[in-house]
Amino acid sequence: MKGGIGITRYHMAYTLTRTSMALDQFTLSALDLLAQKWRIPKAEVMRRAVRRIKEEEDMKDQCPKPLKALDWLQNGGGLTVQEAEAFREEVQAEREAKRYWWEV
Repeated sequence: MKGGIGITRYHMAYTLTRTSMALDQFTLSALDLLAQKWRIPKAEVMRRAVRRIKEEEDMKDQCPKPLKALDWLQNGGGLTVQEAEAFREEVQAEREAKRYWWEV
């Protein structure tokens, strides 16, 4: 540290491409605020935001569509007939064990 000022060096393992864009005042203010709060360059704030959105979209793409998920569940949800029968017996035994005297 020189003269009480910390110097941060970024060692990036990827190449960078300069670009320009037009941002509205709200977005620019939010970008400035986050960069100051996290003590990183504005470009890094944008990289993190884009990376996070990309990861979220990739996760959405990996999730099955609702009808496909329903078909999978109705076809056993990945259980074999033997596994399903063992599970059913286990649940039934638990229910029997928890019955009150007046339910018998």
